[in-house]
Amino acid sequence: MLINRTRPDLSPAQYEELARLAQSFYDNIPTGVRLVGDWAADDRSRTFALLETDDPALLERIQAPFAGLVDIETIPVTQVTGWGRRD
Repeated sequence: MLINRTRPDLSPAQYEELARLAQSFYDNIPTGVRLVGDWAADDRSRTFALLETDDPALLERIQAPFAGLVDIETIPVTQVTGWGRRD
């Protein structure tokens, strides 16, 4: 899971660049990455993206263009199908 926190001190031009980069990602999700779901905090200060990939290096390449505009936290997650059970 990727958690992106938009930096609060961005200029209008930086917000435009962030929007362009985000749209480019959605238009060109790399082969080998599947977007399972994407959510935004109500105040739009953070986004949460659940991505699947067998290649963690792909996630690093996806994140690189956003450096300086957002703070990114990557959290490996595992599906849970019941209390104490994992798939």
